[in-house]
Amino acid sequence: MPQQLSFDLPVRTAHGREDFFVSSANANAVAMIEGWQNWPGRKLALVGAEASGKTHLVHVWATLSGAEVVEATDVAKADIPTLASASVAVEDVDQIAGQPEAEEALFHLHNLVLAEGHSLLFTGQNAPNFWPMTLPDLASRLQGTPVVALEAPDDALLTALMAKLFHDRQVVPTADVLPYLVRRIDRSCAAAQATVEALDAAALAQGRAVTRALAKEVLDKMG
Repeated sequence: MPQQLSFDLPVRTAHGREDFFVSSANANAVAMIEGWQNWPGRKLALVGAEASGKTHLVHVWATLSGAEVVEATDVAKADIPTLASASVAVEDVDQIAGQPEAEEALFHLHNLVLAEGHSLLFTGQNAPNFWPMTLPDLASRLQGTPVVALEAPDDALLTALMAKLFHDRQVVPTADVLPYLVRRIDRSCAAAQATVEALDAAALAQGRAVTRALAKEVLDKMG
């Protein structure tokens, strides 16, 4: 069958609280985000594997708290006093370990946000005591931050996640696709994301609907 021209529609990622499915894998994290005004020391580290939902919960928290959201790699060039005039979520803090300028900027942001009476949310793939910061004062402050983890997804969460990912891509799979995928893909949010992306690309390229037959073909190719 000749390949059909595909039109890559924009992915409209939904980050509202109503779009976040709660299961046993993430219930503790959701409770901590919704109860943010009770954080010890007014700060929290939200940790989890790639694509586990950290960014989604960050945006939920930003809506609840009026916080600014910034990537850790952008903090070094940020206006720290202006950024610290509200609560702040700093994403992927583990990615700046060993970068002196970025670590110094985050240290000052940490101190100023708390001094101004606001709150801080950090994210990373594992707990702060595993973030190899080279600035001792920053390391000690991060290691003293309460931690909540997003766990590996259960069946319910994996199903809901793929349904959301398809919806973000404006794709409607047939009813038997999600149960079929849940039984066969690796039990991780990253695997769910990669599978949905591959299915969407295959459907566009071949001009086909996302069916169980297409899902089988795509999984076979993905190995």
